[in-house]
Amino acid sequence: MGRGIQFMRLISFEQDGVAGVGVMIGDDGFVDLATAAPELPATIREILASVEDWQDKIAAAVDGKAAGRRLADVTLLPVIPAPQATWCVALNYQTHKDETGLDRGQYPEIFLRMPVSIVGHGQALVRPREEMAKRYDFEGELAAIIGKPGRYISESEAFDYIAGYACYNEGSVRDYQSHNRQFGLGKTFEKSGSFGPWMMSADEFGDPYQQSIITRLNGEEKQNSSINLILTRIEGIIAYLSEGYTLQPGDVIVTGTPGSLPGTNKRMDPGDVCEIEITGLGTLSNPVVAAD
Repeated sequence: MGRGIQFMRLISFEQDGVAGVGVMIGDDGFVDLATAAPELPATIREILASVEDWQDKIAAAVDGKAAGRRLADVTLLPVIPAPQATWCVALNYQTHKDETGLDRGQYPEIFLRMPVSIVGHGQALVRPREEMAKRYDFEGELAAIIGKPGRYISESEAFDYIAGYACYNEGSVRDYQSHNRQFGLGKTFEKSGSFGPWMMSADEFGDPYQQSIITRLNGEEKQNSSINLILTRIEGIIAYLSEGYTLQPGDVIVTGTPGSLPGTNKRMDPGDVCEIEITGLGTLSNPVVAAD
């Protein structure tokens, strides 16, 4: 960015009941936009929806400023705490199809998640009660955040609509997922997934197909796959969704999980720590606790 920012990375955070947006300076500190640019909206979603040239305005606002806040002192929220829509794609890597034994047709397998099912970086994922669910699995994925409205978007123009990217753990309660063919409740248990730690702007992240997804459970590598192995490409997902729906700023598109390494148990249990790393982007980390 040329203004003392290593990469344009935005966080959503909360402290003492007050939510805000921060601009990362280094990996441990940030500038609070409410202080640096009080004229800007108070959420990333509103910034994307209403601020033209938002990257330039944010970069100018924090130009030369040191990190005045520390990540350790705040609670990180999901990057977009309340998106209008979170569109998830199932069975979007051949390796994942192979390990599940499930197949899909020629079109992307789409389902929705609710905001209540997602927590931020560092916050606890909640494993459902043991008597209700035996399989609560991680799914490391790349999330794309939409930056401007769009309908009937061509694949050739699709990347112009992406504001940035983030890591996503699309935690899945398999027992309930199998209750119906729409995946349903098993994909939206409260606090079962996570999203963060930040949104890196699309221009800074560059070509997602040059990067990889790596998932670790308690430090042990469980997934490691090139994003280039995705079946329905990101631009294809955006084009397909926009045929029926005007994509909105802050919408989240979760692009699918690869298969796990041979012999991997994907189950998350209380006491575990799950990390989703996207190379060139960052690492999303969450402890796992038991449901009340």
